[in-house]
Amino acid sequence: MGNLNNRMKSVFDKLDYILIMCVVLLFVISLFAIYSASGQYSADPMYFLLRQSVWFCVGLVAVFVMLFIEYEHYRTLAIPFYIAGLLSLVFVHFFGVESKGSQRWVSFAGVDIQPSEFVKLFLILAIATAIYKITGKYKVKKKRNLYILGSIFILSIVPFYFIFEQPDLGTALVTVAIAATTLLVSGISFIYIAIIAAVVVAFLGMLVWLFMYKPEIFDLFFKDHQLARIYGWLQPEFYSNTFGYQLSGARMGIGSGELFGSGFQNGSMAQSGRVPEIHTDFIFTVIGEEFGFLGAAILLVIYFIMIYRMIIIALNCKDRFGMYMIAGVVGLFTFQIFQNIGMTIGLMPITGLTLPFVSYGGSSLLTSMIGIGLVLNVHVHTKEYMFE
Repeated sequence: MGNLNNRMKSVFDKLDYILIMCVVLLFVISLFAIYSASGQYSADPMYFLLRQSVWFCVGLVAVFVMLFIEYEHYRTLAIPFYIAGLLSLVFVHFFGVESKGSQRWVSFAGVDIQPSEFVKLFLILAIATAIYKITGKYKVKKKRNLYILGSIFILSIVPFYFIFEQPDLGTALVTVAIAATTLLVSGISFIYIAIIAAVVVAFLGMLVWLFMYKPEIFDLFFKDHQLARIYGWLQPEFYSNTFGYQLSGARMGIGSGELFGSGFQNGSMAQSGRVPEIHTDFIFTVIGEEFGFLGAAILLVIYFIMIYRMIIIALNCKDRFGMYMIAGVVGLFTFQIFQNIGMTIGLMPITGLTLPFVSYGGSSLLTSMIGIGLVLNVHVHTKEYMFE
């Protein structure tokens, strides 16, 4: 019993309480935003609030358990988790629950779970493990570079394909963000990164050219509902009653918030139902409209501090595997934050990505909590050496 108490004290002494405070503040903001937005979806305004709170508590338990498992053990679990994640995607592909044109969920004991959310974490562990083993095994830089590139591509392309086919372009792009972030910190030669960046820019340039001059070919790259979102994003005023309805309403709401907002539960767009899925994908609209620029700025500052603390923990980590793992988590959160907020103001195309810790969604919230658990685990179990 004494050893357990000493171990618990050691863990709690080493926790990064600034990072934890950021998560708690984001959850508090989430409760206000979800409560305000849920009136149009349920007769009981507490319905979504209570469910979100339950998932947050489940996430806390998961983080607590994770803290007592040294992160080095995740290397042995990475491949089994990754394979299990791929099998879950295959299961969703054939037997998943379909809703609103997408087949992303499995129903278990009356609860809908989105496996692709957890696959993001499994991908982080698999890529971090692969890079760690390759950098330790191959000393010739050219061979090491090729193995890193090959492993990241192979590990990423399979989940990307199955998630894209659900279809879920947003989560599929998160896998790309994870792969790109870990690639940047893997120590690979800059020339390879430059080549990849050039290929990506060339591909995007080709899509822009096709959109402008060969729309019939451009349409072949995307499914019908994805095309609707793209056209609604690029020309929201023209499609304000169809494809651009959601974005037009979101921008009107955020713009009307001005500096201090219209007040809690007083947002005309948030309360009228003119922004579909406002409690999930478009939760930032509630914050921008009812709490104004000031509320939105506070939210962004909290996110900035959270990401900053993660980067500091990664830089202080003495183990390459821990650093790669945190890099993947940073890539995941950074992309989702930028994409979600960007799509509500018209900066990015609309995808089904939630705002971490703020949007309503059990699988999303639990995934975010486990991601934070991975980072805290590295911080707690980073060993100090007398001679660096």
